[in-house]
Amino acid sequence: MEDKELNVVDHLEELRKRLIIVVAAFLIFFVAGFVFVEEIYNFFVRDLGVKLIVLGPSDIIWIYFMIASVIAIAATIPVLASQIWLFVKPALLPSERKITMSYIPALFILFIAGLCFGYFVIFPTVLNFLVELSGDMLETNFTAEKYFKFILNMTLPFGILFELPVVVMFLTSLGVINPYVLVKVRKYAYFILVVISVVISPPDFMSDILVTIPLLFLYEISINLSKIVYKKKLKKEKDWEAAMASDNENTV
Repeated sequence: MEDKELNVVDHLEELRKRLIIVVAAFLIFFVAGFVFVEEIYNFFVRDLGVKLIVLGPSDIIWIYFMIASVIAIAATIPVLASQIWLFVKPALLPSERKITMSYIPALFILFIAGLCFGYFVIFPTVLNFLVELSGDMLETNFTAEKYFKFILNMTLPFGILFELPVVVMFLTSLGVINPYVLVKVRKYAYFILVVISVVISPPDFMSDILVTIPLLFLYEISINLSKIVYKKKLKKEKDWEAAMASDNENTV
């Protein structure tokens, strides 16, 4: 009983250590984002054509914090993934450690790819649609707060959703899910993805299609990648069982 308690304490201490590293990395990247916030701000408003306004002094600091937070989150993704890997590493087989290690850069790359897709494809499409919707009836002005909130809503969800293939591969390699389950729940997954697409896109058919197709495509990619990982996992388990059986025969 005491050994189990010590084991739990060790795990909690290890988890605490990993969390501290992740938080420290986030704070470092947050400070870096704060230092370069003016350059980042100029990048996001370079093609806007109008100058953003603020409604109060507190809005200015809010913009600083939001931009720095987004940069910190994006840069902390690989640190978070590496710390999760280091935490679960003792429970993995040597072959699983090698495979899962490759997921860390993939998480970061897909997150950035999702942000880029949201910013360069979805964001301008939705913004143009909403601006043109007003026509000559309204004069369009943007507050800095609402403009950057809008960018965040159009990009961050895609950064997260684009990590679906890597997450599926990782869970498949650990035996948590398999491609047959993903195929079985495909229609429910499609429904959820369509709902997400309709919610985050403007209320017109073309925008819904523009958002829905990449998400469905990501799910199909996830299924195929899961099949590859699952087949390799089964083969390695079969080879390991054969090796163990051969060792037992030699021992006898």
